[in-house]
Amino acid sequence: MTLRNPFTRKRPTDLFSWFHSHLLPTATDLADTYRNAQPFPHIVIDDFLPDDIAALCLARFPKPEDAHYKQPDVGAHQVRKLGRTQESYFRGVDPGIRRVLSEFNEMPFLDFLEGLTGIAGLIPDPHFRGGAFHQILAGGKLDMHADFNVDGRRRLLRRINVLIYLNRPWPADYGGELCLRRDGASSTSVRVLPIFNRCVIFNTDSTSLHGHPEPLAAPQGVTRKSIALYYYTSDPAAFDPNAAHSTIWVPTNSNDGT
Repeated sequence: MTLRNPFTRKRPTDLFSWFHSHLLPTATDLADTYRNAQPFPHIVIDDFLPDDIAALCLARFPKPEDAHYKQPDVGAHQVRKLGRTQESYFRGVDPGIRRVLSEFNEMPFLDFLEGLTGIAGLIPDPHFRGGAFHQILAGGKLDMHADFNVDGRRRLLRRINVLIYLNRPWPADYGGELCLRRDGASSTSVRVLPIFNRCVIFNTDSTSLHGHPEPLAAPQGVTRKSIALYYYTSDPAAFDPNAAHSTIWVPTNSNDGT
């Protein structure tokens, strides 16, 4: 189910205040929808950020030619996807969009996520390991996968992914839909077009597969842009370093419904 944020789009004094006064009160209303969603708990919310904040993020999103972007070497599983190395996430990045990213690590947004998901004690990632700015070039793809599950540096378990799309315009024939599927259940899947200011929030574990396995059909020069944010919990009793894994890939056309 795709929901639309019902609040008006008045210019906020700051994003912290907007989250507290507008976003946080929606958590209780959306909690049942989130927790009962299939194939695993998730929600899709349109018009997620105030219009001016979303427009700022798009206008100041790092360009694909930025020297700090890298294409991770993961073979055929991930094609033409750009990300930043951890030590260079914010080099040359406009201060305005840096400020926006920092707000996602603040108390109001964490309270919103906890109220929505029912997961207490969420911890943000100020290092943005594997997150922050993502974009995929024309012809690129991202095979279905389950994310790495442990932040070994901080001994934390990964629990929640937040994706905010910044693509305008984005007609359906460009493709690039996010697919959500539980491992071993190809008949139950959800597809989400990555349109401007659409947010997808979902539980992440070792069987919550996601990706966009079909090559992106956007014209040359048009990229699929997103901001990726990850949240963790600290549970020493449940933390098992032997259970830690890196990204688990499921090749295209291998039990993924594509």
